[in-house]
Amino acid sequence: MTDLIIAVFLISGAAFMLLAALGILRLPDLPTRMHSSTKAGAMGAMLIMVGVVIGFAEWLALARGLAIVLFIMATTPIAAHAIGRAGYIIGVPLWDGTIKDELRENYDTRTHGLRSDAADQDEPRL
Repeated sequence: MTDLIIAVFLISGAAFMLLAALGILRLPDLPTRMHSSTKAGAMGAMLIMVGVVIGFAEWLALARGLAIVLFIMATTPIAAHAIGRAGYIIGVPLWDGTIKDELRENYDTRTHGLRSDAADQDEPRL
């Protein structure tokens, strides 16, 4: 029974990784590819780690698996944000079907800075 549970976690993790790879190949622009690779890729890695932890069934494996999952959860969104912002700054074109570009009116191409509504307020923020 344990082998079946391990197999379910490993296969579902591999399926999420496959979906992430297909998303990178099939999606039209950097933000959507990045979304696919970070969300599905992180979920796939975490499911595989759960399968590995169950397979080893040791406290050390549990500690290492938990540390790896927490590391993935902490670094994936930060890396995706950094890659997305870098792509926007260097001018990677968006897909023609993109409906909304919220950065366009707030992004200064000269200084590469973003203007926020909070900075325009005269009142101090708490």
